[in-house]
Amino acid sequence: MKKSFALLILAVLLAAPAFAADTIKLGAFFDLSGRAAFIGTPTKLVAEMVVDKINADGGINGQLLELEIADTEADPAKGASIAKKFIYKDKVAAIIGPTLTDVGMNIKKVVDQGQTPTVMTVGGDPVIMGGKFGSFKWVFKSPQRSSIAVERMFIYLKEKGLTNVALLSAADGFGKDGARWMDTLAPKYGINIIAKESFGTRDTDMTAQLTKVKNSNPQAILAWTIGPAGSIIAKNKAQLGIDIPLFQCHGLPDPKYVELAGAASEGDRMPATKLMIAAELPDSDPQKPVIQEFIKLYKDKGYDKQFPINTHSGYAWDAIMIVANAIKKVGTDPEALRTEIENTKNYVGISGTYNITAEDHNGLGVDSMVMVQVKNGRFTLAE
Repeated sequence: MKKSFALLILAVLLAAPAFAADTIKLGAFFDLSGRAAFIGTPTKLVAEMVVDKINADGGINGQLLELEIADTEADPAKGASIAKKFIYKDKVAAIIGPTLTDVGMNIKKVVDQGQTPTVMTVGGDPVIMGGKFGSFKWVFKSPQRSSIAVERMFIYLKEKGLTNVALLSAADGFGKDGARWMDTLAPKYGINIIAKESFGTRDTDMTAQLTKVKNSNPQAILAWTIGPAGSIIAKNKAQLGIDIPLFQCHGLPDPKYVELAGAASEGDRMPATKLMIAAELPDSDPQKPVIQEFIKLYKDKGYDKQFPINTHSGYAWDAIMIVANAIKKVGTDPEALRTEIENTKNYVGISGTYNITAEDHNGLGVDSMVMVQVKNGRFTLAE
């Protein structure tokens, strides 16, 4: 009798659907220490925030999301090691992150071999470019492509008649990516890059580079970097009395930029996500309610007190939402999930409306970006 009852219980357990009690694991690694921790740390907080929201709304088909969080420390080797742990030990369904392009490039091969869908939150394009950059079959990214940001900037420059420009770019992967796209796209928009200088991301003075570009007589200076280096360029430019417009890249629309550069940032312009000018969006913009909800949740959590909202803030939200939407449709089988992410259409996110294709593993166009400027110490639509 007891044996028969035990067998009955076992049969019931085996027959019962187990998925409802399970969690779906996502690996999430960001630069929580290192040179981009000011981006990586709030990105982690947003990743946790969006997972909390999804779980509070019932999870995905009855399953809760669980994040396995790790710190890449701005180290490409560490990033690769963590990616292997996510794939082979933690058995994650997908990976979100990292923060830096150089780290992202070092994990491309890892996630390709491990056949794990990965949505990166890096700025550079090589992570979703093939050929000499390696396969990008399993890699997507939520921030705009550098090429899109360059195009947005060039359209604005052409409208303003600023066609002779000088370029200062960082010597890292992100800086080189921006410089490469500027060289490629400049002829299309009638832009002449008449001087080029590079600098290290940890350099504390760009006076020498600015002096050289000043002597080339440009109508504007373009800078391509993230972090404190951009603010140093703004301050050095003011110190040298260079009275021409400064344009920064899409990685710098951040109150921290204004804080570090001070009065020298006034008037500086750059491409940005619509998140930076949410109050100026028309009610007809489909992104407006999504962005407003995000801002409310972010402020309700109190994150804005330490990490004011910036152009990076929505990247983890969009990355996780894209993955979650795909899991809801096809589950966690790696190939099915990868294909469904690649078929993402009309997802209205924080950074734009995504239409991903096999050729474009980002899915955002020029219309997803606006040009902003620093006016009275805050960001507003550029005039």
